[in-house]
Amino acid sequence: MKKRTLGFWEIWNMSFGFLGIQMGFALQNANASRILQIFGADVHELSWFWLIAPIMGLIVQPIIGHYSDNTWTRFGRRKPFFLLGAVLASVGMILIPQADFMIAILPALWVGAGMLMIMDASFNIAMEPFRALVADNLADEQTTKGFSIQTALIGIGAVIGSWLPWVFANWFGVAKNSPDGTVPDNLLWSFIIGAIVLIGSILITIFTTKEYSPEELAQFEDEKSHREALQIDGEQPKSKLTDIFDDFRKMPQTMRQLSWVQFFSWFALFGMWVFSVPAIAQHVYGLPSNDSSSETYQEAGNWVGILFGIYNGVSAIFAFLLPIIAKQISRKKTHAYALFIGGLGLIMIYFTSSEYGLILPMICIGIAWASILSMPYAMLAGSISPKKMGVYMGIFNFFIVIPQIVNGVIGGPLVKYVYNDQAIFAIVASGISLIIAGLLSFKVKDKLDVIHKST
Repeated sequence: MKKRTLGFWEIWNMSFGFLGIQMGFALQNANASRILQIFGADVHELSWFWLIAPIMGLIVQPIIGHYSDNTWTRFGRRKPFFLLGAVLASVGMILIPQADFMIAILPALWVGAGMLMIMDASFNIAMEPFRALVADNLADEQTTKGFSIQTALIGIGAVIGSWLPWVFANWFGVAKNSPDGTVPDNLLWSFIIGAIVLIGSILITIFTTKEYSPEELAQFEDEKSHREALQIDGEQPKSKLTDIFDDFRKMPQTMRQLSWVQFFSWFALFGMWVFSVPAIAQHVYGLPSNDSSSETYQEAGNWVGILFGIYNGVSAIFAFLLPIIAKQISRKKTHAYALFIGGLGLIMIYFTSSEYGLILPMICIGIAWASILSMPYAMLAGSISPKKMGVYMGIFNFFIVIPQIVNGVIGGPLVKYVYNDQAIFAIVASGISLIIAGLLSFKVKDKLDVIHKST
């Protein structure tokens, strides 16, 4: 028995919830630092607040992945989890820009940080089972098409979320300034609309997509292996949680090499997300480091949203070119050159004095972002046994969150004590980190290269 072949719109609807999830992520990435500064955070404290995101990913994703694998309800296997995640994330999105309403109970900054934690945990609850849903429902010959459509929806959602505050302010005349200590209306309404779109897009997936039952999944391949994996017979798995330490010790050589590439890549991305708004406000708009409430600062923040939308849009388009390029020059060289381009783009920001001059660096960053989302996983998948795919993908996530935690701990002090509160140097450091990641990519032993050489 084989899985049913799905049409384009069936795959589109199955992944449509990712549009809302990524829209929420984009709003958070482009605006959370600005909101926290409005509520009183200093620029050198921002990376500490952003520690919430990688910590939530480190804790939540493995737990949700485990339970969504082993939970079967009348509403489905994956659906209950990403619906719960969407609801909780929407609550956080609505409340974070309005954290000042609870100022009589707690400092607004504390409330804002708490809402950021809820959003991050909830996005992770929604994302993990969504990725698994695509793998559950698609036959092997359709997975490339499925993830390509998913990539396009991620890009569309990111562009909308990044541009929404600017659109509200410049097209609809919604106020982009506000009294000290409060979030501008254009930002407030962007988060509210983002929450509505998130819930709506998830519901489209829920109502248009059917999940296979455990019995149906068990028939697609060897029944015995599926019964063990899905626990249909009620037996407890033989493996123990502590086995992960042994798996970590025995990780394949390719994975060890990619771990360093991932470390420097995600160290760079975290620095870019956290410090782009203050860096551009200071370096391009000429504002002092302690100015986070002026009209010009809000304009800088809105423009960063536009720039983030540009790099996400570029990544969505360039992702379709990556397989073609990789076929010609190899996956590791494709990834290395993409990281070089992204690193140079970040460094170019230092030499840019106009807001429109920032567009070219963002195009470069978009090329790197497309490769970061695909090439490491393509190289990794060929190096590990299918029986260990789940645990090693979980371990691989460590090399995404750990560098973010490291940057979160040291990034703020570096800006304060080494960079003299000039956040632009955190962006330059991110560019150098991407170039280091690119150099390390050349050392990766890609199984596909070995196969091509042998033939």
